[in-house]
Order: sequence, then structure tokens, then C-alpha cells
Amino acid sequence: MITMNRFLGIIVGFVFLTFTTFSFASHEAHTEEAGHGEAAHTEEHSGHGPIDTPEEINAYIRHHLQDAHYFTFYTDGETGKHVGFALPVILWDEGFHFFSASKFEHEEAIVESNGNHYVLHHGKIYKTDAEGTLDMEHGHPTNVKPLDLSITKSVLGMLLTGLLMILFFGGLAKSYKKGPIPTGLGRALEPLVLYVRDEIARPNIGEKKYRKFMPFLLTVFFFIWILNLLGLTPLGFNVTGNIAVTFSLALFTFFIVQFSANKEYWGHIFWMPGVPVPMKIILAPIEVLGMFTKPFSLMIRLFANITAGHFVLMSLIALMIVLKASFGPVASTGMSLLLSTFIMVIEVLVAFLQAFIFTMLSSLFIGMAVVEHEHH
Repeated sequence: MITMNRFLGIIVGFVFLTFTTFSFASHEAHTEEAGHGEAAHTEEHSGHGPIDTPEEINAYIRHHLQDAHYFTFYTDGETGKHVGFALPVILWDEGFHFFSASKFEHEEAIVESNGNHYVLHHGKIYKTDAEGTLDMEHGHPTNVKPLDLSITKSVLGMLLTGLLMILFFGGLAKSYKKGPIPTGLGRALEPLVLYVRDEIARPNIGEKKYRKFMPFLLTVFFFIWILNLLGLTPLGFNVTGNIAVTFSLALFTFFIVQFSANKEYWGHIFWMPGVPVPMKIILAPIEVLGMFTKPFSLMIRLFANITAGHFVLMSLIALMIVLKASFGPVASTGMSLLLSTFIMVIEVLVAFLQAFIFTMLSSLFIGMAVVEHEHH
């Protein structure tokens, strides 16, 4: 049974998680500039026609995997018109600047805000003059970039997930006031909460200390799982496929492990008991390196699996275009739908599996740090 204190702990954990990821997401939105630039060129400058070549399809997929200042449901292949809505832009440049990303007109317009001028170039916001001049060096602008705290598509996905968690667990907490058996959606949530408690937290952390870490473990499990499921919808979210998000999640695990560790944990890292002194000197740097490789593996595993799943799924959907000339529209469409449906079913399982693995390994690392060894 999850009490109100645990629920509040979950919410507090989520708030810290959201604000940490918020600061990183704006920078991750601008990685892989060359690939993003090629995708932007395909969508915006060559968008007056269907995307039907392998190069255009690859660029479109890479564009889908990136974060954006726009929430685009689809793009009309004939007119190049984007159907969706723009997201708020929040910049810090000698003061805050607030305006809608629609003012950039998909990287074609210059925005004036409080006497400053900005342009959106390949997903990055640069400070410029009234003519929108960009000083290029080796194909990259050298203009000053303001601190970008915008609500991008990934941030919107995290906020939506946080709202869903508040609603779900708020309803679960209220249902316990009516009796020991939850009602409504709480009947589906309670087994999952008990599963995290009994199959993940208790075995790995121990009966005495697992309650202290339940808010974090429940938060990270449901946060990742819901985001993974949102990524399988036509909304186009790819939040857990954003390495800045997985980095922030892994960073939380790292800090919790280090600040919760007991003296035995540090003793086994820097001066392993029962090991000859020369071996202690050799093994200590390896153990210190292991402190950082553990959260690094959490970050890469979640990022790589989700990104690969999105890429494979969209590639299979694109088969109906690539194979149309060889097999005809009916056969290519049927083959694409069959394969993409099969992968979609697997991705639903992967969505849960990745949330489970991240939570399981986090609890295992925490358990290794807080366990009290018996000395005979």
C-alpha cells in the first residue's frame, strides 16, 4: 500500500527530475547538427512533394528522433504545410525573453525581442542583427547563443507524463481513504506498485532500508514507462531516446548511491578488506572508475534501445514507399504493415522492459551501497 507520504515523495522526486532534465533538454535538442540540418532541408525546402527517396526518408527519420521547438502532427507532402502548433521559447540574454516559436516561421524569419534579434538555424537559436546575419565558420554559425530554456517537445512530454503521474497516484491515494482495496484505475496501479516494492526494492536493497528509496524507484519506473508508451503513439515523442534525459535519470541514481553509501561501501572501493596492499593500490582506481561506469551504462542502455526501436519501426513503415516500385503498392504496403505491427508489439514489451531494467539496476546499485556486511 502506498501512503500519502510516499506519494508526496514521488511528486517531489519528479519535480527535481523534471527541472534537471529541463535544463539539459534544450541542449540535447541541438546535437547531431549536420543530420538535423539535412532533415530540416528535406522537410522545409524540398517539402513541396512526397518524401520518396532513401536519403529523404533517412533524413526524415533523423528529424523525428530529434527534439524540436514545434509540435508537428504531420506535413502535407504536396504543399509542404506543417500541421501542428509551436511551443513557447524562453531565452535568457541580458534578461528573459518570452515568445512563441511560430515567430521563427520554421527557420525562415527573424524574431525581435526587447531590442535583440534571434534566428532559428538547424534547431539552434542564435543571436543576430536585424538582417539575420550568421557568421559561418566551417559550415557552422559562430554567433552567440543565448541560454535556451524553451519548452521543447521533449519537455512537453515530460510535463505531460508528470501530470499523468499526479492524476494516477493522486487517485490511488484517495481510493485508500475509502477502504483497503483501491477502486477504478487504482486497481491496475496497485499491482505495479507492489511489484516494484516486492520484486525490485526489497530483494536488492533489503527489508530494513527499502522504504527510504521507494519514492525514487516508483518515480523512475513509471516516469520511464509512461514516456516509452507515449513514444509509441502518433504524437511523435522520443523523450527517452534523448540522451540528455537518460543522462539526468542516471545522474539521479549516481547521486543517490553516493550520498546514501555507508562506510563499508567506501571501504570496499578505496581499501578492500582481505586484499594484499599492492592489489589494493591497483584495484582502487578500477573501483573508482566503476562508480561512473554504472550510471553510464544506465544512460546508454535506455537511450540506445529506445532510439533503435524508433528507427527500426519508422524504417519498416517506410518500406511501403521504398518497395513500391519493385512489388507494387498493395504488396509493399501489406509487407510494411505486417512487419511494423510485429515490431510495435515488441516495442510495447520493450517499453516496460526498459523501465524495469533501469529501476532494477538502480535498486541493485543502491543496495550495494547501503548493505551492511556481516563480519564473523
